[in-house]
Amino acid sequence: MATRSPTQALTHADHERIAQAIRATEQTTSGEIYCVVARSSDGYFFQAAFTAALALFAVSIAFGYVLEALWLSVRLPHFLIVQAVAAISLFVLLWLVPSLRIHFVPRRQRYKAAHANAVKQFLARNVHRTAARTGVLIFVSIAERYAEVVADSGIDAKVGQHVWDGVVRDLTAHAGDDRLADGFVNAIGAVGSVLAEHFPVGPGDVNELDDHLVEI
Repeated sequence: MATRSPTQALTHADHERIAQAIRATEQTTSGEIYCVVARSSDGYFFQAAFTAALALFAVSIAFGYVLEALWLSVRLPHFLIVQAVAAISLFVLLWLVPSLRIHFVPRRQRYKAAHANAVKQFLARNVHRTAARTGVLIFVSIAERYAEVVADSGIDAKVGQHVWDGVVRDLTAHAGDDRLADGFVNAIGAVGSVLAEHFPVGPGDVNELDDHLVEI
């Protein structure tokens, strides 16, 4: 689960390639594929501010011990003023430069936020509303360096998680090389092959979801 940076940009041509890949793949299966890429899955201000405050508190304690070891003293009001100024400056910096926040958030918490966003998008985009419950969401959240394949219940009954893990590994490898569009195209093909095996296209098949990539 890794993408290299939150600065990767997808062009109009990339969007068209991905849309064409979805349309071509869905010619072979009754399943539905939907793609979403998020720049970030959370603002992280409060999480980052809390972590930064704890770090500042720890540094202050260490600094106090150093002063004591050097037989130096600082009046308590002055010490508290310095702490307050440092904390306010740090919070203002985090507010003005959002890209810094995620560096203060533990990886587990980032992944939890990205997973929650993937589930949210799965529901919000109606991927769970297909007639045979055969919708699949391919999701990437760039800031968190996270990717996930979310499959509906009709697919989960026949396809193990290890299959999607392989798709995610390939997708994130491409994203890590700054080839996110290629990663989506390959992921769509891999997901389509799985769907075609278990849910081949039948007579009267209807396209139930839009065939494009959504950026949020």
